[in-house]
Amino acid sequence: MKVVLLLFDSLNRHFLSPYGKTEAVTPNFDKLAEQTVTFENHYAASLPCMPARRDLHTGRCNFLHRSWGPLEPFDESVFEMLKQNGISSHLITDHQHYWEDGGATYHNRYSSYEFVRGQEGDLWKTDLNLKKLPPHLGRAELQDESNRQFYQQQAAYPLDNVFQLAEEFLETNGQASDWLLQIECFDPHEPFDVEEHYSDLPEEDRLSLRFDWPEYRKVTESPAAVAHLRSQYAALLKKCDEKLGTLLRIFDEQQLWEDTALIVTTDHGFLLGEHDSWAKAVHPFYNEIAHIPLFYWDPRTKEKNTAATGLTQTIDLAPTLLDLFGMARGKWMTGQPLQRAVAKPSHRYGLFGIHGGQLNLTDGRYVYMRGPATKQAMCWDYTLMPTHMRSFFSIEELRQASWVQGFAFMQGLHAMKIPAAEIDFTNGNFSSETYTAIYDLKRDPQQLLPFREAKLEAQLTKKMRELLIELEAPAELFERFQLN
Repeated sequence: MKVVLLLFDSLNRHFLSPYGKTEAVTPNFDKLAEQTVTFENHYAASLPCMPARRDLHTGRCNFLHRSWGPLEPFDESVFEMLKQNGISSHLITDHQHYWEDGGATYHNRYSSYEFVRGQEGDLWKTDLNLKKLPPHLGRAELQDESNRQFYQQQAAYPLDNVFQLAEEFLETNGQASDWLLQIECFDPHEPFDVEEHYSDLPEEDRLSLRFDWPEYRKVTESPAAVAHLRSQYAALLKKCDEKLGTLLRIFDEQQLWEDTALIVTTDHGFLLGEHDSWAKAVHPFYNEIAHIPLFYWDPRTKEKNTAATGLTQTIDLAPTLLDLFGMARGKWMTGQPLQRAVAKPSHRYGLFGIHGGQLNLTDGRYVYMRGPATKQAMCWDYTLMPTHMRSFFSIEELRQASWVQGFAFMQGLHAMKIPAAEIDFTNGNFSSETYTAIYDLKRDPQQLLPFREAKLEAQLTKKMRELLIELEAPAELFERFQLN
């Protein structure tokens, strides 16, 4: 068996034509849908970027126990499991978070890896003469500007280099057996930096100021600026679609469809003005963020050009990879192989969210967002790897740590219990009405009509509690959300 896992970052389902949307031009995603099973009810679990990757590696939902951070010593990574069983896994990525303190244990789980430099704030090129940023709206950073100047001068953007390396891997290894290739693109994550020829906007309609990186907050910019940023995202997505076409061409030329599985998905989506908001992680996880695309080709069944409507999540990817190579699901995995979901639903309900924020539950019809009922129960990180995204835990944070008995999936180890930050989505941005609310996706797919209905909420609350018990949620969560 051979597997190609193509992971885009911040790939918006609601911009892709296979899902009925036409705001972006994505003909190669249409071709992909014709060759694969398209999953209609696929959701993230742990959010955002690195928590989602921990779910990918471990096949279980991790946001209940700790915030953004590295893989833990007790985590069983699917790529390590494959490696131990003679399956070579190769990672090609320009996702710079892997090389920060809070992501530094992921890439070494693969048999080998290649890293393309230059995305976002990657600590790569230094231009000490660069003292001032160009005029812009939204965010901008000197480090990003330094990186951009260099790769733009080279006329080779990081996305180009990722796919060049992927082509080289497939030219060398395409006819070998027992390998997995993970092609992981930071794009179309912000900043939406892309060559001008991908844009459909006429020159006179472009903003005089650069705007390709929004602040994480409510929208304060003009409608013209919102339209401009959406067009920037669509332009970058057009380039991503073009690169996907390159991969599909290689599958055709090398006849990889006969013996090579293909999975194309993302970690999460991104708000581009919907709900009057930008970005992710500081807002409730509306479907624009949590409901994500997934395409799956299994050469064993050769099912294609069809839709699977059962509920699936990111946690299902790890058991799927093991299943493709004839290996049993890991002991601590709660996900299910995708092939099962093609025939019948893998999950009746799915839980998703961010550490310290809301709890969210969906069955594909309803989304239930539940905010904490009390702040008396603190948030805690349970970890043996005390690092934040770009730093160690501070000395003061570590002074407040205590050693506690770990959870079953920690395999008998004790863990550090450290106070963690709460994410309050009501901090002037969202009302309490939308903090705990139900959305009926059948009659309100855009989630504009939050409501509360006692009988339905009791049913969803009961299922939420059952899932928390199944996932060994810490005791304080039951208190914090009044789920005892």
